[in-house]
Amino acid sequence: MCTTCGCSNTQGAAVTDLDAEEAAQAGTQSQAQAAQDGAALGAREPAYRRVSEYEQGHVHPHPHGHSHVHGQSHAHDSLHSDDHVHSLDHSHPHSHEHEHSHDGDHSHAHTHAHDHPHVHDHEREHVTSITLERDILAKNQLLAERNRGWLAGRSILALNLMSSPGAGKTTLLERTIRDLGETFPLSVIEGDQATLNDAERIRATGARVVQINTGTGCHLDAEMASRALTQLDPPMHSVVMIENVGNLVCPALFDLGEKAKVLILSVTEGEDKPIKYPHMFRACSLLLLNKIDLLPHLRFDVEQCIDYARRVNPQIEILQVSAQSGEGMEAWYAWLRAREERAASMQV
Repeated sequence: MCTTCGCSNTQGAAVTDLDAEEAAQAGTQSQAQAAQDGAALGAREPAYRRVSEYEQGHVHPHPHGHSHVHGQSHAHDSLHSDDHVHSLDHSHPHSHEHEHSHDGDHSHAHTHAHDHPHVHDHEREHVTSITLERDILAKNQLLAERNRGWLAGRSILALNLMSSPGAGKTTLLERTIRDLGETFPLSVIEGDQATLNDAERIRATGARVVQINTGTGCHLDAEMASRALTQLDPPMHSVVMIENVGNLVCPALFDLGEKAKVLILSVTEGEDKPIKYPHMFRACSLLLLNKIDLLPHLRFDVEQCIDYARRVNPQIEILQVSAQSGEGMEAWYAWLRAREERAASMQV
């Protein structure tokens, strides 16, 4: 388990190259084609990692039988399949009395006490948790810097797109790719817990795309990004958009090696999001306030939202856009072109 955010071990994340998968399918023998056509949707599903019930709920039952002898301590060590050990040596002296009376005009009281040593070193547990968190983030940062160097050496601009689920990241990417066309070389890394749905949408635009499925993980990390970049193999002097898992908390903690973090906030979410999730807004260079075409139908205070965002991050740039109608998208494209030009000239 990741002690930083509480999600499961994300090293089992699956990276799927849709183009490679299609090529492999095309190479199968013709006699199997009919069966594959009949189960086309089902055939793709195993491309992402299945999650066991233990991972889904992070449950690890450990039945153990032991008898207690009064006045005697007991301890048990349990080793679980997810590679962590509980060693509890505990006792707590306690006594309890109970008196029973019955209809047969007799009563009996009995008292018994038993000692079980119960020692918890909470301070040590707390220190261990902090140390693990620091180790995880330090390891991730090292990998992120390697990714950043790899990208800079190829004059590739990488952007980490983050938002809550449903804010419009994929729709924004679809429109961006279609509007900029071949004049703006752009490829995509998609991040979701499961399915290839968003990657399929991006591939329909003609852009190169690789899907990362994190299983129970709630964010991408630098190791996943490294694997995806290797598979994607973006050309020099191009742009890579990394669509992170929908989440306003954990993705802000994990550097992927990107040049900048871009946050998409939908006006359907409420104007107080910047002060509810300050770390995310503080980590981002650009805020795209999306779905402004819906403003006539909502009670959303744009100025208040912008004020909150700048209160948390005075340097944040803010653009108001609608990926659906196209309103405000030219300002987003101008921001992208300026960043891409600087990357191409090695001035990033």
